[in-house]
Amino acid sequence: MAGMKVMPSASEALAGRSVEMTVAPPNHVVLNKCLKPPYPEGMSTLLLGMGCFWGAERLFWQQSGVYVTAVGYAGGYTPNPTYEEVCSGMTGHTEVVQVVFDPSQLGINELLVVFWQQHDPTQGMRQGNDAGTQYRSVIYCQDEAMLHEALASRDIYQLAIKAQGYAEITTEIALMKPFYYAESHHQQYLAKNPHGYCGLAGTGVAFVSGD
Repeated sequence: MAGMKVMPSASEALAGRSVEMTVAPPNHVVLNKCLKPPYPEGMSTLLLGMGCFWGAERLFWQQSGVYVTAVGYAGGYTPNPTYEEVCSGMTGHTEVVQVVFDPSQLGINELLVVFWQQHDPTQGMRQGNDAGTQYRSVIYCQDEAMLHEALASRDIYQLAIKAQGYAEITTEIALMKPFYYAESHHQQYLAKNPHGYCGLAGTGVAFVSGD
C-alpha cells in the first residue's frame, strides 16, 4: 500500500476525537489476556513499529515471556485515529505493536534482537512494498533504562548491517509516546485470518552482540 512519505506538522494533522477506540472482545484471542491495562505488577511495555502491524504482532505474541500484545497507532499527533486516517498520512502515526512482557522471563535485548532481524530498519517511510509514514520503523521505550538499551542495540546492529552494504538505520528510538488501540478486526489479525497478508521481511543480517 502506498501513502504519504512526508510527516505532517502538528497544525496540519487531523483533529481526531476524544473517544477511545472500542476493542471487543476485550481479551487477546491467542493469549486470552486482557488487551488493555491494568496488567499484573512487574510487567514492562515496549512499542515497536516495523511496517504492517499484522505480522509484527504475531511475531511477538509467539515469544516466551510476552504477557499480551495489541496493535495500534503511535508517534503522531491525532488522538484516537482510525485506520483510514492513519493511512492517509495526516496523523503522523505509525503502526505499532504494544508488547507487554515479563522482564524476569524475557529481557528487552531479546525482544530487540527479534525486532532488528525481522524487518529492514533502513528503509525510512516504508517497509518493502508498503510505503508511507505509517510504515516507519520505531522503538518507544517506557523508561530511560530501556531507551539506553535500545540505542545501544541499534549501534551494534548498525555495524553488522553496514558491513553487508545496507544504509544507515532510520529507526526512531524515543521514550514512550501515547498509544491508541487499533480497531478490533486488526487485533490478532493473523490468528483470525491465518492466510492473511504478512509483510515481514528481514535483511538476513544477524544481530551479533559484542559481549
